Parts: sequence; structure tokens; C-alpha cells
Amino acid sequence: MLLNRLYPEMEDKWIARCEGTFYRNYMGDHISVYDESDEVVLSRDGFISLLPDGLLSGEEDLRGGNFADKYKKLTQRMKLYKEAFLPIDTFAFRQRLHIERMTSALLENKLAYLLKSIWNYDIEAETNPYVREVAVMLPYISKMRADLRSIAKLLGSLFNCRAMMKTGRYSHEDSTRYWIPSVEYQLLIPDLSAEQYKKLKADIEPLQAFLSEWLIPAEMRCEITIKHHRQPQKVGDGLMLDYNSEL
Repeated sequence: MLLNRLYPEMEDKWIARCEGTFYRNYMGDHISVYDESDEVVLSRDGFISLLPDGLLSGEEDLRGGNFADKYKKLTQRMKLYKEAFLPIDTFAFRQRLHIERMTSALLENKLAYLLKSIWNYDIEAETNPYVREVAVMLPYISKMRADLRSIAKLLGSLFNCRAMMKTGRYSHEDSTRYWIPSVEYQLLIPDLSAEQYKKLKADIEPLQAFLSEWLIPAEMRCEITIKHHRQPQKVGDGLMLDYNSEL
């Protein structure tokens, strides 16, 4: 999987050398990767491990005589056998890479299919990058809905910033005779220019609508704002109302 992700153009070029599953007790699935020579060394059993005992070496090969010489000859013979079966191991490894790539593509299409058929949401048509990141969590919507603190953590992770949450009341009239619960998520992102602030605010609006529809209770108003608190209030320093300038 990692080789397909890191070297997508190398699927049909890798030369696989299988050292056996014994090495897996000490290291991961791959031992070494040499992209300059297109070789990958694996802690997996190769074709040679499937051959019956005694076909490649006899029981008497290491008995009697000089053990060191016999062991050296046996090691050299096994090295030659591995080189002889290298094309078979390489072919099998490339096939597994191809199957993994097809499986990953099917799983990605599976998510898009589930979102479309069950939640009636077409993630492939979504152009907002933040909404696409959150939309993949729709299968877990039943556990996340109305969990306001988890949504704050989600926004902080999504924008790589600190996210503060404020709950209160909202009314479109001047009085509080009629009101609904409200939640405001403040993204603390400092030192934005006017252009950056305007663009980020425009990108956040679809995300705010998505969260209000799927994660926020229907009777609650949700708002996502961008803030730079504790900015010196000096006229002419690029102050923007509701960002780094507060009344």
C-alpha cells in the first residue's frame, strides 16, 4: 500500500527480493527500498519456500568433513536458487501491488456510493475542500450529532488552529422574548491580510451550512467566525471589524 502511494509510477517496475517471514519478528513488512535500482526487500516467503524439503539440499549436506566449507557452499547454492526464482517472486509481488491498487480504488468508490445512496450526498461533486474533509465522516453521524465539543475539536484539527466554542441565545429581534439556542465556533487564526480573511470566510460559509444541516441540532443556530484576539487597536494597522477589531 505504501509503495503504491509513494511510488505510483513504479507498480510494474519493482524487483522483489523475499527474505522470508522470519525477519518479520524484528522489522516491518518491507526491509529495504532502493528506488535507484528499483528493488524492494521484503520479510515475506518467496516461491523457494514452497518447494518440498530435500529438493534443494539433502540431509547430509552439513554432516561430516569441514562444516564451514559445506555451509559456504550451501549458502552460495541457496543464493543462486533465489536469483533463479527472482522473476517469479517479482511477478507475484507486482500482481499484489496491482490488486492493492484496485482494492483501494474500489473502497474509495464504495464511500462515494454509500454517501450518495444512503445520505443522498454526492461527495464527488463537492468543490469545497473543507466540506469534503468533513463529509467522509457522515457514516459516523449518529455518534457525532449534537456533540458540540467534538465539533470544536474537529474544526481545530481541520484548520490547524485553536477553536473556541461559545453557546448562548439568538434572536432576530431586538428583544429576547423569542430566541433559540446558538453556538459560535471561533477559529483563532492570527495575522491574516484582508484578502486572506475574505477568502477564508467565503470558504467557511459552505462548511457552516454543512455542519448546520448534519451535525448541529435543528433548533440551534450555528456560526463559524475567524478571530485574532488581543490585537493592538491602532488605527491604520489593517484593522478589520469582527476579526482583529472589537467594539
